[in-house]
Amino acid sequence: MDASSGRPAVSVVTPVWNAAATLAETVASVRAQSLANWEMLLVDDGSTDGSGALAARLAAEEPRIRVLTHATNLGAAAARNHAIREARGRWIAFLDADDLWRPEKLALQVDFMRTRGHPLTFTAYRRIAADGRPLGIVHPPVSVTRAGLLRGNVIGCLTAIYDTDFFGKAEMPLIARRQDYGLWLDLLRHVSHAHALPQVLADYRVHPGSLSAGKAGAARDTWRFYREHERLPRLAAAWYFAQYAVRGVAKRLGG
Repeated sequence: MDASSGRPAVSVVTPVWNAAATLAETVASVRAQSLANWEMLLVDDGSTDGSGALAARLAAEEPRIRVLTHATNLGAAAARNHAIREARGRWIAFLDADDLWRPEKLALQVDFMRTRGHPLTFTAYRRIAADGRPLGIVHPPVSVTRAGLLRGNVIGCLTAIYDTDFFGKAEMPLIARRQDYGLWLDLLRHVSHAHALPQVLADYRVHPGSLSAGKAGAARDTWRFYREHERLPRLAAAWYFAQYAVRGVAKRLGG
């Protein structure tokens, strides 16, 4: 906590839905942070697998963890927004209940934001299989503008941090998919660039069926996002969608 105010530096926002198999490991990666001045908000979003009870046990072991509860499943955006409203930290960070952070993640990123004055940042991350096997590194650009981000989301949600002293408590749009993408684009209406650290500071878990099986649905969601959330004219939406598609092909080819 801040020595003068009792305020944590970072609020870690973690939606939890049927994540009993991975939640303890995720929480352990936060407890291992070299920056100790954090709070973690676990939002049990109507889980039916015992995740809520596990979250309560983890909170009983660690006073920096708080548990928020939804009686029914409201979705990731609503869960994250609940945590954002309850957050006390200056910096809001996001970590899903099956992903992991490296121990130096918060220390390096908060120092980067504090010393450079960047209110929205992200980092490189590693993709891992459900069993933890490494699948490859996702290297971000050094920075991205709003126009650049419209060509494709290069900000991994598990790596992003934003500064509430600059933006206030900004929430995710209540849409079915691409909620984090919507938030980054909303924040970039107020600052020219989001800036990246090149270090690999997080592990993103890829579950079976989440890649090829979801590509058609992801494309439909992206088109709908451009038209409905961003309200782009059809021609502009088509141009950005083409950029998104080209980037997706390049990723699959290793380009």
